[in-house]
Amino acid sequence: MAENQRIHPVDVETPLAPRDNLKSEKGDPVNQYQPIRRTIPVRYSKPPKKRSCCCRCFCWTISFLLILLIAIAVSAGILYLVFRPKLPKYSIDRLMISDFTVDPNMNLQAGFDVTITARNPNKKIGIYYEDGSELSAWYSDINLCTGSLPKFYQGHRNTTVLNVALTGQTQLGSTLMTALTEQQQTGRIPLVVRARVPVRVKVGRLKLWKVKFLVRCNLVVDSLSANNQISIKTSSCKFRLRR
Repeated sequence: MAENQRIHPVDVETPLAPRDNLKSEKGDPVNQYQPIRRTIPVRYSKPPKKRSCCCRCFCWTISFLLILLIAIAVSAGILYLVFRPKLPKYSIDRLMISDFTVDPNMNLQAGFDVTITARNPNKKIGIYYEDGSELSAWYSDINLCTGSLPKFYQGHRNTTVLNVALTGQTQLGSTLMTALTEQQQTGRIPLVVRARVPVRVKVGRLKLWKVKFLVRCNLVVDSLSANNQISIKTSSCKFRLRR
């Protein structure tokens, strides 16, 4: 039975031993109370890791970029409030057909005279129209004729009327020729006039870098007969800006 008994150690605070129960190494009783001391292990905390140079450089770069973006946004907001920029507006007011002949080999010779109205509604912004512009007229996916806008400066709140001549030669297939003949009879022929114009915007006294104005005008005309003023039934223009 004694072998089956187990003794469980209990960690309790050890009291001070009285002098009757304690003896010195020579067997003499000890006259003072002596506490029994226990050694407590000391744990040392790990020193903090130092950040590497790459980590500090990355943090500084991110902070600089954030400050730069905030500065740009604030500057853009101030410029917008001061100058109140508005997009220019364009419209095609008149279309004349100077040439529209098709030979037996389905070669088309086309010539258009287009009247364009450009409006600059801004009070403090001018527009420099540079060289290298391109104006083209399209039927379906066929480029009928091309031309270019003149170089000029459009001042504040200015409306300019431009007369542009377009000429070109292209190949028409039998399918397109049949569709064009049917639309001539109905009096509703869809055309697209596209413009790609390099410009420089003048804000106050500052002339900015060169950008491109992209204009697309969807037209529906009643006829494509030569030497005849064409009636524009519908016209709508869209404007985009590209660097």
